[in-house]
Amino acid sequence: MVSAALCYGGAMNERFVHSFSNQPATTQAAEGMLRRAWTITEIEAMQRAGIIDEDERFELIGGEVVPMQAKGGRHEIVKVELNWHFQTTASRELWVAPETTLRLDERTFLEPDFCVYPRSVFPGDLRGHHVLLAIEVADTSLAYDRGRKIGVYAAFGIPEVWVIDANTLVTRVHRQLGAEGFRTVFEAQPSEEIVAQRADSVAMCLERLGLKPLS
Repeated sequence: MVSAALCYGGAMNERFVHSFSNQPATTQAAEGMLRRAWTITEIEAMQRAGIIDEDERFELIGGEVVPMQAKGGRHEIVKVELNWHFQTTASRELWVAPETTLRLDERTFLEPDFCVYPRSVFPGDLRGHHVLLAIEVADTSLAYDRGRKIGVYAAFGIPEVWVIDANTLVTRVHRQLGAEGFRTVFEAQPSEEIVAQRADSVAMCLERLGLKPLS
């Protein structure tokens, strides 16, 4: 019989089972079926071996591979405008890195659309405790980004997350981490300016960037 510790993360609907024997760790989904939990090291080895295509897009949450939905044209328009804006306005003391891999522990990595962190941190060394702000631009992935993914960000102590609905341009802002997640959550309209709490040179007003919500 395997002795195990159970860990729950935010809005996730499965539990992570860590084996203290030589058996691989597993995740247990809501239906009760055990799944083999992967590590980042194992995933990277499979990519080097060609088992997983380098262009395949997914995230790893508690050892579970979560495929990322294809990005639509609307997502790309918003992301490109924001990238130009941030690169020309943010402080030189900061990285505003688009689509970087954020490693949170040995079994979890996310790929936010933008990750804000000090320029003193080498990109390959980026970990959760360096992050000042994570930004998600969502169209087809809106429910995932506002739900399960927010739970992961909170569980790993990311202090602020913006989730932009690429269609309506409404941004859901998550701040002030507490024991049960983000204590402050509010929605900002595209005409409003939002300023990052821990990086005040990172700010946006989607309307002033010339973006318009879909009618």
